Amino acid sequence: MSKVGFVGLGIMGKPMAKNMLAAGVDLMVNDLNQDAVEELKAAGATAGTLAEIGAACDIIFMILPSGEISKAVLLGENGIASTLTAGKIVCDMASVTPIESKECYDALAKIGVGFIDSPVSGGEPGAIKGTLAFMAGGDQKDFDALMPYYDIMGSSAILVGGSGSGSVTKLANQIIVNNTIAIVSEAFVLASKAGADPVKVYKAIRGGLAGSAVLDAKIPLIVERNFVPGGKISINHKDIKNVVNTAHSLDVPIPYSAQLYEILQTMKIHGHMNDDHGGIVQYFEALADCKVEKVD
Repeated sequence: MSKVGFVGLGIMGKPMAKNMLAAGVDLMVNDLNQDAVEELKAAGATAGTLAEIGAACDIIFMILPSGEISKAVLLGENGIASTLTAGKIVCDMASVTPIESKECYDALAKIGVGFIDSPVSGGEPGAIKGTLAFMAGGDQKDFDALMPYYDIMGSSAILVGGSGSGSVTKLANQIIVNNTIAIVSEAFVLASKAGADPVKVYKAIRGGLAGSAVLDAKIPLIVERNFVPGGKISINHKDIKNVVNTAHSLDVPIPYSAQLYEILQTMKIHGHMNDDHGGIVQYFEALADCKVEKVD
């Protein structure tokens, strides 16, 4: 395998990078959090500046909080692109807008460097287990070169289409996931306010048409009042804002997602941005003056 760079060692990036190391990948890492860098160095990685990663690595993965940060890390002064040479590949695994992905693709194409936008789904549990789903946009040859690493970090990877297609797919994914969490939350607040045991309600409906991966992932945590983040509300707030902006630019009405954005904005105002996105239930609980929790 090639020498690989990995930029971004947060909730998702750190376990993904660790899985790379466990598989024997020669990895150079970078993050503003030096404790995370030291942890990866102890696991066998080397550390480098952005420019050093660009010069030393043939394939570079990034997973950062926003498109603005991704573009700065990649294209800014002394960024990764400052030392890239033709034939290398950059893979951005952050959730960004398709416009931002295409800007990066076009900028790197001018110097003969491949760019794949490849956001992920599966959250922190999937990152730890190496079962993430990758949705990619870009050129086939670059996608094919990344497959050995996708196989390490995830259980599926699909090239959806040209540049920006992966980012569009992730926006669609986030519409479904976050709106489903909101609807599940609304339903279980109703059940709890009516006096039903939410655990029994969950067991009663999960095998029918209302069952879903979201239901199975979130209700067991909600009833335990466990909002430790696997996927922070802050990230989903950013993603749904990207959904709204992208949809408006395409003249696509999105009434449910627009309302969801206002729900997430309310969560922001009330200090819940670092909660898991299952914490969206707290919005509906506040409206009904009721908590979804285990019945003693």
